[in-house]
Amino acid sequence: MSVTWRSSAPPPEVPRAPGHWRRVAWRGGRIALVIGAGVLATLALRLAERLLHGQARPWTPAITVWVCRRVLAIIGIGHVIEGKPLQGPGAVVCNHVSWLDIFVLNARKRVYFVSKAEVAGWPGIGFLARLVGTVFITRDARAARAQTDLLKERLGAGQRLLFFPEGTSTDGMRLRPFKSSLFQALCAAGAGGGLRVQPVTLVYEAPEGADARAYGWWGDMEFGTHLVAVLGMARQGRVRVICHAPLAAGDFADRKALAAACERAVRAGLPQDRRGT
Repeated sequence: MSVTWRSSAPPPEVPRAPGHWRRVAWRGGRIALVIGAGVLATLALRLAERLLHGQARPWTPAITVWVCRRVLAIIGIGHVIEGKPLQGPGAVVCNHVSWLDIFVLNARKRVYFVSKAEVAGWPGIGFLARLVGTVFITRDARAARAQTDLLKERLGAGQRLLFFPEGTSTDGMRLRPFKSSLFQALCAAGAGGGLRVQPVTLVYEAPEGADARAYGWWGDMEFGTHLVAVLGMARQGRVRVICHAPLAAGDFADRKALAAACERAVRAGLPQDRRGT
Protein backbone atom coordinates (compact mmCIF):
# COMPACT_ATOMS: atom_id res chain seq x y z
CA MET A 1 0.00 0.00 0.00
CA SER A 2 1.44 3.32 -1.00
CA VAL A 3 -0.88 5.50 1.08
CA THR A 4 -2.51 4.22 4.25
CA TRP A 5 -6.13 5.19 4.80
CA ARG A 6 -6.97 6.41 8.29
CA SER A 7 -10.39 6.92 9.81
CA SER A 8 -11.43 9.91 11.90
CA ALA A 9 -13.16 7.42 14.21
CA PRO A 10 -11.16 5.01 16.40
CA PRO A 11 -11.13 1.30 15.48
CA PRO A 12 -13.97 -0.75 16.99
CA GLU A 13 -13.58 -2.34 20.39
CA VAL A 14 -14.28 -6.05 20.00
CA PRO A 15 -15.70 -7.34 23.31
CA ARG A 16 -14.09 -10.48 24.68
CA ALA A 17 -16.79 -13.00 25.50
CA PRO A 18 -16.11 -15.86 27.91
CA GLY A 19 -13.77 -18.40 26.33
CA HIS A 20 -11.97 -15.78 24.21
CA TRP A 21 -8.44 -17.13 24.67
CA ARG A 22 -9.59 -20.73 24.37
CA ARG A 23 -11.06 -19.92 20.95
CA VAL A 24 -7.91 -18.03 19.93
CA ALA A 25 -5.72 -21.02 20.83
CA TRP A 26 -8.04 -23.62 19.28
CA ARG A 27 -8.60 -21.77 16.02
CA GLY A 28 -5.08 -20.37 15.79
CA GLY A 29 -3.47 -23.76 16.35
CA ARG A 30 -5.52 -25.44 13.65
CA ILE A 31 -4.89 -22.59 11.20
CA ALA A 32 -1.15 -22.88 11.78
CA LEU A 33 -1.31 -26.61 11.04
CA VAL A 34 -3.33 -26.07 7.86
CA ILE A 35 -0.99 -23.35 6.55
CA GLY A 36 2.05 -25.45 7.48
CA ALA A 37 0.67 -28.44 5.61
CA GLY A 38 -0.07 -26.23 2.61
CA VAL A 39 3.46 -24.84 2.59
CA LEU A 40 5.03 -28.31 2.72
CA ALA A 41 2.78 -29.64 -0.03
CA THR A 42 3.46 -26.61 -2.24
CA LEU A 43 7.22 -26.86 -1.74
CA ALA A 44 7.10 -30.56 -2.60
CA LEU A 45 5.29 -29.95 -5.89
CA ARG A 46 6.54 -26.55 -6.99
CA LEU A 47 10.00 -27.58 -8.22
CA ALA A 48 8.62 -30.31 -10.48
CA GLU A 49 5.82 -27.96 -11.56
CA ARG A 50 8.32 -25.27 -12.53
CA LEU A 51 10.56 -27.67 -14.43
CA LEU A 52 7.64 -29.12 -16.41
CA HIS A 53 5.36 -26.11 -16.82
CA GLY A 54 7.37 -22.92 -16.18
CA GLN A 55 5.15 -20.06 -14.99
CA ALA A 56 2.02 -22.18 -15.42
CA ARG A 57 0.92 -23.82 -12.17
CA PRO A 58 -1.46 -26.69 -12.89
CA TRP A 59 -1.09 -28.42 -9.49
CA THR A 60 -0.31 -26.07 -6.60
CA PRO A 61 -3.30 -23.68 -6.99
CA ALA A 62 -5.57 -26.42 -5.65
CA ILE A 63 -3.50 -26.45 -2.46
CA THR A 64 -3.93 -22.69 -2.00
CA VAL A 65 -7.71 -22.95 -2.52
CA TRP A 66 -7.94 -25.78 0.02
CA VAL A 67 -5.90 -23.87 2.62
CA CYS A 68 -8.03 -20.74 2.23
CA ARG A 69 -11.30 -22.67 2.50
CA ARG A 70 -10.11 -24.43 5.62
CA VAL A 71 -8.93 -21.19 7.27
CA LEU A 72 -12.33 -19.54 6.74
CA ALA A 73 -14.10 -22.66 8.01
CA ILE A 74 -11.93 -22.81 11.14
CA ILE A 75 -12.58 -19.15 11.92
CA GLY A 76 -16.27 -19.70 11.24
CA ILE A 77 -16.82 -16.88 8.74
CA GLY A 78 -19.56 -17.52 6.21
CA HIS A 79 -18.44 -17.25 2.59
CA VAL A 80 -21.02 -16.50 -0.11
CA ILE A 81 -20.29 -16.12 -3.84
CA GLU A 82 -22.72 -14.06 -5.91
CA GLY A 83 -22.30 -14.07 -9.67
CA LYS A 84 -19.80 -16.09 -11.67
CA PRO A 85 -16.06 -15.85 -10.95
CA LEU A 86 -13.82 -15.15 -13.93
CA GLN A 87 -12.80 -18.28 -15.81
CA GLY A 88 -9.35 -18.56 -17.37
CA PRO A 89 -6.68 -15.85 -17.53
CA GLY A 90 -7.47 -12.22 -16.93
CA ALA A 91 -7.50 -9.69 -14.13
CA VAL A 92 -9.69 -9.16 -11.08
CA VAL A 93 -10.01 -5.76 -9.38
CA CYS A 94 -11.53 -5.53 -5.93
CA ASN A 95 -12.09 -3.27 -2.94
CA HIS A 96 -9.70 -3.89 -0.05
CA VAL A 97 -10.95 -4.30 3.52
CA SER A 98 -8.80 -6.71 5.50
CA TRP A 99 -5.99 -9.25 5.62
CA LEU A 100 -8.89 -11.72 5.40
CA ASP A 101 -9.33 -10.69 1.75
CA ILE A 102 -6.47 -12.98 0.77
CA PHE A 103 -8.29 -16.05 2.07
CA VAL A 104 -11.72 -14.90 0.91
CA LEU A 105 -10.66 -14.27 -2.69
CA ASN A 106 -8.69 -17.51 -3.02
CA ALA A 107 -11.29 -19.78 -1.43
CA ARG A 108 -13.17 -20.55 -4.64
CA LYS A 109 -10.93 -19.65 -7.58
CA ARG A 110 -7.15 -19.25 -7.46
CA VAL A 111 -5.93 -15.70 -8.08
CA TYR A 112 -2.41 -14.25 -8.02
CA PHE A 113 -2.08 -11.01 -6.11
CA VAL A 114 -0.21 -8.02 -7.46
CA SER A 115 1.60 -6.40 -4.54
CA LYS A 116 4.16 -3.70 -3.85
CA ALA A 117 7.75 -4.94 -3.93
CA GLU A 118 8.36 -4.22 -0.24
CA VAL A 119 6.06 -7.07 0.80
CA ALA A 120 8.58 -9.59 -0.57
CA GLY A 121 10.94 -8.64 2.25
CA TRP A 122 8.46 -8.87 5.13
CA PRO A 123 9.37 -11.68 7.56
CA GLY A 124 7.16 -14.74 7.09
CA ILE A 125 4.57 -12.99 4.96
CA GLY A 126 7.09 -12.30 2.20
CA PHE A 127 8.04 -15.97 2.03
CA LEU A 128 4.40 -17.08 1.80
CA ALA A 129 3.65 -14.42 -0.81
CA ARG A 130 6.54 -15.57 -3.00
CA LEU A 131 5.60 -19.21 -2.54
CA VAL A 132 2.06 -18.74 -3.86
CA GLY A 133 3.19 -16.71 -6.87
CA THR A 134 2.48 -13.11 -5.89
CA VAL A 135 3.57 -10.59 -8.53
CA PHE A 136 5.72 -7.87 -6.99
CA ILE A 137 5.93 -4.47 -8.63
CA THR A 138 7.55 -1.12 -7.90
CA ARG A 139 5.76 2.19 -8.29
CA ASP A 140 8.48 3.60 -10.52
CA ALA A 141 7.76 4.99 -13.98
CA ARG A 142 11.17 3.79 -15.16
CA ALA A 143 10.11 0.19 -14.49
CA ALA A 144 6.72 0.48 -16.22
CA ARG A 145 7.75 -1.34 -19.42
CA ALA A 146 9.36 -4.24 -17.56
CA GLN A 147 6.35 -4.59 -15.27
CA THR A 148 3.95 -4.58 -18.22
CA ASP A 149 6.00 -7.36 -19.81
CA LEU A 150 5.92 -9.31 -16.52
CA LEU A 151 2.14 -9.01 -16.25
CA LYS A 152 1.76 -10.07 -19.89
CA GLU A 153 3.92 -13.11 -19.19
CA ARG A 154 1.85 -14.12 -16.17
CA LEU A 155 -1.42 -13.60 -18.02
CA GLY A 156 -0.05 -15.59 -20.93
CA ALA A 157 0.66 -18.46 -18.53
CA GLY A 158 -3.07 -18.63 -17.80
CA GLN A 159 -3.03 -16.86 -14.44
CA ARG A 160 -5.73 -14.59 -13.01
CA LEU A 161 -4.08 -11.52 -11.52
CA LEU A 162 -5.75 -9.55 -8.71
CA PHE A 163 -5.32 -5.83 -8.01
CA PHE A 164 -6.55 -3.64 -5.15
CA PRO A 165 -6.87 -0.32 -7.06
CA GLU A 166 -7.68 1.72 -3.93
CA GLY A 167 -4.05 1.30 -2.93
CA THR A 168 -5.01 0.80 0.73
CA SER A 169 -7.44 -1.10 2.93
CA THR A 170 -10.38 0.62 4.65
CA ASP A 171 -12.96 -0.16 7.32
CA GLY A 172 -15.27 -1.63 4.68
CA MET A 173 -17.77 1.20 5.08
CA ARG A 174 -16.67 3.08 1.95
CA LEU A 175 -14.82 2.81 -1.35
CA ARG A 176 -11.77 4.94 -2.06
CA PRO A 177 -11.21 6.28 -5.61
CA PHE A 178 -9.39 3.78 -7.82
CA LYS A 179 -5.83 4.61 -8.82
CA SER A 180 -5.45 4.13 -12.56
CA SER A 181 -1.69 3.52 -12.78
CA LEU A 182 -1.86 -0.29 -12.69
CA PHE A 183 -4.61 -0.30 -15.31
CA GLN A 184 -2.04 0.85 -17.87
CA ALA A 185 -0.53 -2.63 -17.90
CA LEU A 186 -3.98 -4.15 -18.40
CA CYS A 187 -4.72 -1.82 -21.29
CA ALA A 188 -1.36 -2.69 -22.88
CA ALA A 189 -1.87 -6.41 -22.35
CA GLY A 190 -5.39 -6.18 -23.79
CA ALA A 191 -4.51 -4.02 -26.80
CA GLY A 192 -4.92 -6.99 -29.11
CA GLY A 193 -8.29 -7.86 -27.63
CA GLY A 194 -9.28 -10.75 -25.43
CA LEU A 195 -8.10 -9.63 -21.98
CA ARG A 196 -10.99 -9.56 -19.53
CA VAL A 197 -11.09 -7.60 -16.29
CA GLN A 198 -13.64 -8.59 -13.64
CA PRO A 199 -14.71 -6.11 -10.94
CA VAL A 200 -15.44 -7.82 -7.60
CA THR A 201 -17.07 -6.32 -4.51
CA LEU A 202 -16.37 -7.62 -0.99
CA VAL A 203 -19.08 -6.95 1.59
CA TYR A 204 -18.21 -8.01 5.14
CA GLU A 205 -21.18 -8.47 7.45
CA ALA A 206 -20.37 -8.52 11.16
CA PRO A 207 -22.34 -10.79 13.51
CA GLU A 208 -25.50 -9.33 15.04
CA GLY A 209 -24.73 -6.81 17.75
CA ALA A 210 -21.10 -6.30 16.69
CA ASP A 211 -19.56 -3.18 15.17
CA ALA A 212 -20.08 -3.25 11.39
CA ARG A 213 -16.34 -2.54 10.98
CA ALA A 214 -15.24 -5.60 12.97
CA TYR A 215 -13.44 -7.29 10.07
CA GLY A 216 -11.81 -4.14 8.67
CA TRP A 217 -8.05 -3.70 9.08
CA TRP A 218 -6.64 -0.30 8.29
CA GLY A 219 -4.42 2.60 9.31
CA ASP A 220 -2.10 1.85 12.20
CA MET A 221 -3.99 -1.20 13.46
CA GLU A 222 -1.61 -3.96 14.56
CA PHE A 223 -2.00 -7.19 12.60
CA GLY A 224 -1.51 -9.41 15.67
CA THR A 225 -4.09 -7.52 17.73
CA HIS A 226 -6.69 -7.69 14.98
CA LEU A 227 -5.95 -11.37 14.32
CA VAL A 228 -6.52 -12.22 17.99
CA ALA A 229 -9.74 -10.18 18.04
CA VAL A 230 -11.14 -12.04 15.01
CA LEU A 231 -10.07 -15.49 16.21
CA GLY A 232 -11.59 -14.87 19.64
CA MET A 233 -15.04 -13.77 18.46
CA ALA A 234 -17.74 -16.00 19.95
CA ARG A 235 -19.99 -15.52 16.93
CA GLN A 236 -18.85 -14.82 13.40
CA GLY A 237 -20.47 -13.03 10.49
CA ARG A 238 -20.01 -13.59 6.79
CA VAL A 239 -18.50 -12.09 3.68
CA ARG A 240 -20.26 -11.74 0.34
CA VAL A 241 -18.09 -11.93 -2.78
CA ILE A 242 -20.01 -10.23 -5.59
CA CYS A 243 -18.60 -11.04 -9.04
CA HIS A 244 -19.64 -8.51 -11.67
CA ALA A 245 -19.68 -9.05 -15.42
CA PRO A 246 -16.14 -9.02 -16.87
CA LEU A 247 -15.08 -6.04 -19.00
CA ALA A 248 -12.97 -6.24 -22.15
CA ALA A 249 -9.87 -4.10 -21.58
CA GLY A 250 -9.62 -3.40 -25.30
CA ASP A 251 -13.02 -1.67 -25.30
CA PHE A 252 -11.73 1.32 -23.31
CA ALA A 253 -9.89 4.34 -24.66
CA ASP A 254 -7.31 4.43 -21.88
CA ARG A 255 -6.43 3.30 -18.36
CA LYS A 256 -8.50 6.02 -16.70
CA ALA A 257 -11.66 4.98 -18.53
CA LEU A 258 -11.10 1.32 -17.60
CA ALA A 259 -10.40 2.22 -13.96
CA ALA A 260 -13.54 4.38 -13.77
CA ALA A 261 -15.73 1.60 -15.19
CA CYS A 262 -14.35 -0.90 -12.70
CA GLU A 263 -14.84 1.53 -9.81
CA ARG A 264 -18.48 2.10 -10.77
CA ALA A 265 -19.15 -1.63 -10.85
CA VAL A 266 -17.48 -2.30 -7.47
CA ARG A 267 -19.27 0.66 -5.86
CA ALA A 268 -22.64 -0.53 -7.19
CA GLY A 269 -22.17 -3.83 -5.37
CA LEU A 270 -21.85 -2.16 -1.96
CA PRO A 271 -24.87 -1.48 0.26
CA GLN A 272 -26.22 2.02 -0.30
CA ASP A 273 -24.78 3.35 2.98
CA ARG A 274 -21.26 2.18 2.06
CA ARG A 275 -20.89 3.82 -1.36
CA GLY A 276 -19.23 7.03 -0.19
CA THR A 277 -15.51 7.78 -0.09
